[in-house]
Amino acid sequence: MSGNIQQPVVPLEDLYEDVLGKAMRGLGISVEVLVARSGLTREAIAAVLEGEFDVEVVAALAPVLNLNASSLVAMGKKQWQPQTPAIDGVAMFNTPYPGMTVNAYLIWDPKSKDAFLFDTGTDARAMLEMINNAQLKARAIFLTHTHRDHIMDLERLQQALPDVPVYVGRKEPVDGAMPVDDQQQFVFGDISIEARLTSGHSIGGISYIVTGLDRPVAVVGDALFASSMGGGMISWADALANNRSKLFTLPDDTVVCPGHGPMTSIGEEKEHNPCYPEFKM
Repeated sequence: MSGNIQQPVVPLEDLYEDVLGKAMRGLGISVEVLVARSGLTREAIAAVLEGEFDVEVVAALAPVLNLNASSLVAMGKKQWQPQTPAIDGVAMFNTPYPGMTVNAYLIWDPKSKDAFLFDTGTDARAMLEMINNAQLKARAIFLTHTHRDHIMDLERLQQALPDVPVYVGRKEPVDGAMPVDDQQQFVFGDISIEARLTSGHSIGGISYIVTGLDRPVAVVGDALFASSMGGGMISWADALANNRSKLFTLPDDTVVCPGHGPMTSIGEEKEHNPCYPEFKM
């Protein structure tokens, strides 16, 4: 099977107010603290947090929350959407979950047809259908983390592919899955997959760096989104630090396959993600 797969059109996972809210929670900063540090009124802050976009208010809040103002304002104005990367050997499967959608991915070597599944989404039937129709050879199932929306259809995959091993981060065990450690390597012919611990959103979240295709690919789960990131439910600081050291050190042309929202690239996130102001000019 060759030729670039048309990826589904998926909107950004987060709005500007979601990024503000995540940063507030992650930093432990209340509205009262924002009022004191920004000089804005409580009413003005409450309005933007409820989605009433105001350029001046958002721009004033951004530095208090260690966010890039211009990128956050661009989100509020809906001025940016990543260019959906087209790469031979990568397919996204976007399935519904209450209040959102969730992504799973199929990555394969166009020459050998060795295929690798990343997460399940809420319905893995389309992924299995593609494997069968394209006569791909499933070699492994990799889980980025164990939040329900990402592994909801794992049982279906295990039943359909009983001889295919399942891998998950050591700190998030799943019945029938083998533990994966930071920097662990998997090699299948021309395809290499490196596991990188990107915890913070979840306790043992793993990103998988795939090389051997036309461009490097990073399947990141909820560690990083286009113009946002996971909520840092375990540790906002760890989530930021791990992304900086494990993901933003990758080449700019690396295709980023997030657990929610559209595909993007490391270069685009350096330029547009407000959570990483150090990369902005």
